Amino acid sequence: MTVHALAQTNVSRLKYPLDSEELRPFVDAEASVYSDAEEAGGFVWRHTSGDCEDRSGLRVFNDDFLVVNVSVWQDLQALMAFMYRGPHRDVMARRHEFFERVDEAMSAMWWIPAGHRPSLKEAEQRLIHLREHGPTPYAFTLRMTFPAGTAQGGSGSAEAVS
Repeated sequence: MTVHALAQTNVSRLKYPLDSEELRPFVDAEASVYSDAEEAGGFVWRHTSGDCEDRSGLRVFNDDFLVVNVSVWQDLQALMAFMYRGPHRDVMARRHEFFERVDEAMSAMWWIPAGHRPSLKEAEQRLIHLREHGPTPYAFTLRMTFPAGTAQGGSGSAEAVS
């Protein structure tokens, strides 16, 4: 029985409006990326626009040019296996065409109790915490992770990923 799962969020600032010709390759690839994620080993759940009527409900930081993704995975290995292969890898190889370079943290991970489904507000709060405090058990990065069970700020040692 799984006690914890890994939640992740990533936010990207678009260079152009979603309906622009410049973003057509990104928008056209979305369905394939999401389908691949949902079929990936270790995938648990993702926030979808179906949770809202349209993209307006997928808004964070009060910015129409930010797109957000929130998903849940069995563990870090499952998330990383998805990230670095297939359609997701292909879109990420072209990310500089679609997204602005931002200096602050735009992705965060945290452990959740199995069965929990994080809201966009929760994801936004975790990302803000990471920006203000750096990696902690409450919100961490791929470069500095924390073991499951430390999600609420308990004492756990960080595990650096090289």
